[in-house]
Amino acid sequence: MTRARLQDVADRAGVSTATVSLVLRGRPGPSEPTRQRVRAAAEELGYRADRAASLLARRRSRLVGVVLDVTSPYHGELAAGLDEEAAERGLELVLVTTTARRSEAEALETVRDSRCEAVVLLGPCLPAERLAELDAACPVVALGRDLGAAGDSVLVDDRALMELAVAHLAERGHRRLAHVDGGRGQISAARRRAFRAAVRARPSLGGEVLAGGTTEEAGMAAGAELSARSAAERPTAVVAFNDRAALGIREAALRAGVAVPEDLALVGIDDSPLARLATVSLTSVGQDPAGQAAVALGLVEQRLAGAPSTGARRLEPRLRVRGTT
Repeated sequence: MTRARLQDVADRAGVSTATVSLVLRGRPGPSEPTRQRVRAAAEELGYRADRAASLLARRRSRLVGVVLDVTSPYHGELAAGLDEEAAERGLELVLVTTTARRSEAEALETVRDSRCEAVVLLGPCLPAERLAELDAACPVVALGRDLGAAGDSVLVDDRALMELAVAHLAERGHRRLAHVDGGRGQISAARRRAFRAAVRARPSLGGEVLAGGTTEEAGMAAGAELSARSAAERPTAVVAFNDRAALGIREAALRAGVAVPEDLALVGIDDSPLARLATVSLTSVGQDPAGQAAVALGLVEQRLAGAPSTGARRLEPRLRVRGTT
């Protein structure tokens, strides 16, 4: 099947292509009978405007590439927020996922091949030098990681995240805390530092960091290690890198007969839809995905208009207390 062209609509309606363009764009000029004839012809032919060609003619694509982890529910929430915000601003998103087969670097190459004018990265892991090179070619906005001079960033301060979690557990009377980290990467390292700083600020607390990851499986491995300890050696509360890891820790604890929250209190990060389910009821620190999306695309538009990079924008997190504490 061939796509109907503007010329085809003009031929069917017996008018010029300029008249068709005016009618379909809702511009003044053509008479009402002509408008009706053009609309009828377009409908009969199934005509749809070639947006890519139009944008190419204006030398602007209004396309924003978004690189995200396909396995992350939180990235899904961010992508949904970006999509709603993009519609409000007249932008279009090109979503490219990282998978076991496609690395972040390869995903970025796909974005650049798609003629995107800007890139939004969700929790990027590439070195800052590589991201700075990319930002020199097209504006880069990162969600969840401070890029410093390498581009614009929108994030919830990891120190504030951990401060909320640790303060909440301390108020509940916990003195032996642990943090199951997110493995390698800048965000995981930042949260490790933030956890240690929050614990040091309270002399009555003890804290340890366990190797973890971003998935339920990684959480289960760390949870199994914790659950194998005696009650006297085990921390009484854990802050996980994210909600997915927290759910894995919870699953391992329950399988081992360690009651949550009676024997082990648990806090996640992201306040994901799963955390809010009554059957899960996970205490979690939320990061306002809709707010981050709005700020991120606002920065994209500023950069496309020629404004310089403004560094990091930080939003306030919120603690949602539920059944696991």
